[in-house]
Amino acid sequence: MSESQANLKRIREEIGRAVVGQRDLVEGLLTGLLSGGHVLVEGVPGLAKTTAVRALAGALGLGFGRIQFTPDLLPGDLIGTPIFLPAQGEFEVRRGPIFTPVLLADEINRAPAKVQSALLEAMQEGQVTIGEESFPLPSPFFVMATQNPVELEGTYPLPEAQVDRFLLKVLVPYPDEAEEREIVVRDSGETPTIQAVVGAPEVADLIRGAREIHVAESVSDYAVRLVRATRQPEAAGAKLGIEGNEKAVVLGASPRASVFLVRAARARAFLEGRDFATPHDVKRVAPDVLRHRITLGYEAEADGITPDAIVAAVLDAVDTP
Repeated sequence: MSESQANLKRIREEIGRAVVGQRDLVEGLLTGLLSGGHVLVEGVPGLAKTTAVRALAGALGLGFGRIQFTPDLLPGDLIGTPIFLPAQGEFEVRRGPIFTPVLLADEINRAPAKVQSALLEAMQEGQVTIGEESFPLPSPFFVMATQNPVELEGTYPLPEAQVDRFLLKVLVPYPDEAEEREIVVRDSGETPTIQAVVGAPEVADLIRGAREIHVAESVSDYAVRLVRATRQPEAAGAKLGIEGNEKAVVLGASPRASVFLVRAARARAFLEGRDFATPHDVKRVAPDVLRHRITLGYEAEADGITPDAIVAAVLDAVDTP
């Protein structure tokens, strides 16, 4: 076993001390981190979303910060603000909680547009602007944002521009019966102490290793064809089970999705210990990469069509190399 795979095994095992099951969530977080992207997580409360990202940060030996997003949150509460020092007669910038390698943006859709804009710059540029100065964020900088799919009162829909910046959108289901029993058996009223099993240099090596995974031209071409098919599923021969497929999708995935799909496929191959990505890797990450980039038309929503259904139909319609 290579050193990278040994480190990944230790990271998974350490996270498993705090999180029961939720393999797709853990793999999604690792995929996002290795791809240099951010992850949007959707699930009802109580499914270990916060526990998972806190355990990931602890196992990686990186700093961790959590921000509870609320309607009265201000951009300065997130990124920081200039403070006037009377004794010195000058302003000093007090940095906000965003200056941390691993950031949990809890219930992100409860924050107003100004806060969303401040986070958007951080996610895209790796820096924030306070006053007239720009400040670089730590490297790596990884955001995991959560949102509740049920409770809508007091929430603000995320702008399309910000949703598109998330590499993945992971849906967190309820645990199965065996996992839920294990959760109850493990409960002692105390949170397990997570040990750092790697450090910043090892994390940088893992990210670099994922970027070096070979992607054949046929695989990248397949990713592009999948993304383009989300814009006009009827032209790709996707069977959606409704009349007028041309009205199913108002807005498909952007070229950024093609880039992210290949990045995520590289990370998935790396997580499985291979030095090359396959069409199967693209297929596995496609739902998480594409579901939040598809805007449905009224007719599709009325007929119960979901973005996941569009992605599944496209995967069936586009020929696999």
